[in-house]
Amino acid sequence: MGCKRTDCLSKPLSGLFEKLGLLVGSWPFYFFVIPVLLSAALSGGFAFLKDREDNDLERQFTPRKGPSKATRAFVGENFPYNFSMFSQDRLYDKGNFASLIAVSTNNSNVLANPAFEDIVRLNNKILNITVDNGRQGFSELCAKAHGECVPNIILEIISSTSADEASITYPVHEHRSRSIFLGSVLGGVITDASGSVISAQAVKLFYYLEHQESTAEVSRLWLREFTELFSDATSKHVDVSYYTSKSRQEEIDSHTTDGFPLFLFTYACAITLSVLSCLRRDNVRNKLWVAVFGVLSSGLAVLSSFGLLLYIGVPFVITVANSPFLILGIGLNNMFIMISDWQHTSVEDPVPKRMAHSYKEAIMSITITALTDVLKFFLGVMSDFPSVQSFCLYTSVSIIFCYIYTITFFGAFLALNGRREASNRHWLTCVKIPTESPDQYPGIHQICCVGGDYDKNTGAERKQLASTFFKDFYGPFLMKPWMKVVVIFLYVAYLGTSIYGCFYVQQGIELYDLAADNSHVTRFNKKHRQYFSDYGLSVMVIVSEEFPYWDRTKRHQLQGCIGDFKKLQFVDEDVYTSWLDSYLSYGRENSLNLDDKGVFLKNLSPFFALFPFLKQDVNLTGDAIYASRFFIQTVDIASATMEIHMLKGLNAAAEKCSAASLLVYNQEFIFYDQYDVVVSSTIKNVIVITAVMLVVSLLLIPNPLCSLLVTYSIGSVTAGVTGFMALWDVSLDSISMIIFTVCIGFTVDFSAHVTYAFVSSNKMSSNDKAVDALSSLGYPILQGASSTILGVAVLATSAFHIFRTFFKIFFLVMSIGMVHGLFFIPVFLASFTGSSDKDENKENILKISKL
Repeated sequence: MGCKRTDCLSKPLSGLFEKLGLLVGSWPFYFFVIPVLLSAALSGGFAFLKDREDNDLERQFTPRKGPSKATRAFVGENFPYNFSMFSQDRLYDKGNFASLIAVSTNNSNVLANPAFEDIVRLNNKILNITVDNGRQGFSELCAKAHGECVPNIILEIISSTSADEASITYPVHEHRSRSIFLGSVLGGVITDASGSVISAQAVKLFYYLEHQESTAEVSRLWLREFTELFSDATSKHVDVSYYTSKSRQEEIDSHTTDGFPLFLFTYACAITLSVLSCLRRDNVRNKLWVAVFGVLSSGLAVLSSFGLLLYIGVPFVITVANSPFLILGIGLNNMFIMISDWQHTSVEDPVPKRMAHSYKEAIMSITITALTDVLKFFLGVMSDFPSVQSFCLYTSVSIIFCYIYTITFFGAFLALNGRREASNRHWLTCVKIPTESPDQYPGIHQICCVGGDYDKNTGAERKQLASTFFKDFYGPFLMKPWMKVVVIFLYVAYLGTSIYGCFYVQQGIELYDLAADNSHVTRFNKKHRQYFSDYGLSVMVIVSEEFPYWDRTKRHQLQGCIGDFKKLQFVDEDVYTSWLDSYLSYGRENSLNLDDKGVFLKNLSPFFALFPFLKQDVNLTGDAIYASRFFIQTVDIASATMEIHMLKGLNAAAEKCSAASLLVYNQEFIFYDQYDVVVSSTIKNVIVITAVMLVVSLLLIPNPLCSLLVTYSIGSVTAGVTGFMALWDVSLDSISMIIFTVCIGFTVDFSAHVTYAFVSSNKMSSNDKAVDALSSLGYPILQGASSTILGVAVLATSAFHIFRTFFKIFFLVMSIGMVHGLFFIPVFLASFTGSSDKDENKENILKISKL
């Protein structure tokens, strides 16, 4: 006969787990001590934590094969730096620099005294910073052009216009016969009808240093002195925010392990909540110590797994700090499953037999959950983001250890605690106590010194009040016809709200979200968004192939493509740099026939002698131009959403050009590449999780309709979490993608267990089956979800966006998943599945382990 039920898979495994439970119950000491010794040995890996920390923003938080990385390599090869002619716009990496934003207090004009005097004083202090015992200052380390340090030209312009009583035009100002773009250095500008500046609220200053290996260490020291200067500096008339090219990386490096104190506090909360939920009035049946060691089991799993991976050299990224909170949730669920099944065994049986019965029912459910979780995380190791790879590897190994320690360490303690109960010993003193208090003793004796009672009819421990509530009150109330209508109406409202929210999901990450709320990095970037978003990045438009610029027809086609870029709504058509346009003007002024190849190539040298900066925009080798570049100025980039829109628009314009192969690039595009990957990766991960759970459901639940309902619940919860993410101001980015994907995997547990209990119930009617499932699983689900949510609630107070995002998504997933398991799914099962006959052989019906 073919395998038509899950017995073919689960029955032999259940028998194997039964034997394991018998072994653990017979020799608990060894199963308890060995995990402790193993954890102690592996914990030595934490000595390598500092060496393994790797939070390089580009390497960890951008796609490994992002297109902008290839473009950067092309730019570096074709347009190498000319260190004697420094140009900020022509940087293809971040370089070495310090910057400050000075904002006038009381909304006054920052260009007027006394605010401007404060800015000049700050600038002088910066220029006087020295390192290497005073031998190296800014003048020795600065980036140079024409043999001089690149100045903050805005200070010179403001001083000269104040002396001459001339006006400053914005965004382009003519100074010493040169056009100076001021959009990136003046913010909060108010102009008159002619474009002359009336007032400005903010000024941004840059201090670029040489970007060479020989001066790297001294430059790093100078940047540190710059940071220390502004750590103490105060100004009466301007509010100063500062930043360096090292700030963002140093900020995240300094906070990699900040999650550990939160982790310890969360574990303390979890122990407290678990103890409270496991307290019993019976002094023998009290499960206080079982709850403590259940949480401790999760802690040992984290200690062992992290230590092992640190030993073998796996990078430790800040995203990994979220993993222990997930392992805590898994460990709590495992603990409640084990305790629930233990309580359903006969108290008169010997401990090994009780353990065998508990393992036979509980470990099968725990095994399925562990297998699906490990599979899911190992699939995540193939992610495009190295930070996701590290997170998934640490988490998957932690789940394996959590599973092993649950069936060894925690199971062993459960057996030791069972021996205490079998001897009728007090939970605290371990002294034998009577099951009943003699009449001559006071009432306090009954409370403190009596225990060991149990249900004489079933032979098991007495049911708790919460389980009785689900069986006698909540379940029957939920199954009333009018209540089913209300539940279905509420579900439709929930689903409608979720879908509505999905249309408003914001994508993208503010890079200052990787820093603490109160850090100078966050303050600087928020000021930048506030005052300097009118003008965004200067973007290179690169001709990436050999092109005949002297061919009039093809040249006009290329210029038409450049014109298409200027027509984009987020590009200022009046602010751009084009070596070709400048060269054509030069040709007209000198009566040159630049349609002739020989003339065109011959006159490039004298042209570049007059305009040396433009020479860096052309890769001329022999008599061919293999690459060149132009610059356009973006505007109104005030959010990550606009950054996505800008990048898509620029790439679309480049692909549209048929005249030549074009690329677009700015150093920040390295981080923008994630936007194309995040959504597709999230969708792919949800599909994989859904497929895995569908297979598992079909294997475990011998009812295809119920299996499909479990799979549908994943989509339902996913829609809810996504929609409410938008309503809770959580954007979809590489960080939330990790958390979202991980958490979604846990949503199915509640629905799957309730559905399995429904199908496995031997009741006749659908309503009775649903009530029976809620009676068995209602309280454990409530225990597991509420304990986990309250345990991680401490993350809501974190100063880090990463941890707050984790809390928000985890809260949504657990809350919505619990509502599905206790509210929606029982009603759907009772309403849309028909009653089934009892199985002829009840012993073959798989009993679901209580969560």
